[in-house]
Amino acid sequence: MGHFASSTSLAIELVLHALAPARCAACDARVKLLAAFCPACASTTEAAPAGAAAALVYAGAVAAAIVRMKYASRPDLARPLGDLLWRSVEPRAAAWRGALVVPVPLHPVRLAERGFNQSALLAARVVGRLDGRFEPRGLVRTRETPRQTTLDRAARATNVAGAFRARDASVVRGRAVLLVDDVATTGATLDACARALLDAGAASVGRAVVAVAAHRVVAASQGAVQSEPRTRWRS
Repeated sequence: MGHFASSTSLAIELVLHALAPARCAACDARVKLLAAFCPACASTTEAAPAGAAAALVYAGAVAAAIVRMKYASRPDLARPLGDLLWRSVEPRAAAWRGALVVPVPLHPVRLAERGFNQSALLAARVVGRLDGRFEPRGLVRTRETPRQTTLDRAARATNVAGAFRARDASVVRGRAVLLVDDVATTGATLDACARALLDAGAASVGRAVVAVAAHRVVAASQGAVQSEPRTRWRS
């Protein structure tokens, strides 16, 4: 099933590329089929270290592309960014085969403003390759919270504590769940989402993001943070 889905996806990509040649996710320069960035932009990216559950460090072209997707109304960028997300999942694909794939949700007010949930669009790019079950509404954000980008580390954790719940506990109970988001900065949002899933009975929770904040990479290299900080988190 996974091979068939991948072959079908590639055929679709070839047709789309012929109709509308791919563009760099950061600067819109023409790129080769399936490339996320042009050579100049690609030179500004840095691979995330093993264990970060991320493809790249949040800087340079990948940061520009994520900002464009979210704040410049570019849901089309979920295609190249979702393919980058797969890089963080592929080494662990066997462990997550058949898992529920759940995106970090937006509050309905934020969703209405943006018009799409970028995490759901990214998750949709990997679920087929895992033969997983996509649950785009598996989690609910129960209250609108200030943007995490405006807060320091301690305030981020307080801001999202208790802000999520499983929409239907029977869906996640006893299942392995892979959480998807665009960026992990302090990990507070992913931790809060994982807590909600575990409280609803999920057997285990993992995470996958396109990019991880540079300071987390440094901290991880110094042993100051754990890649999977919760009980029953697993990589």
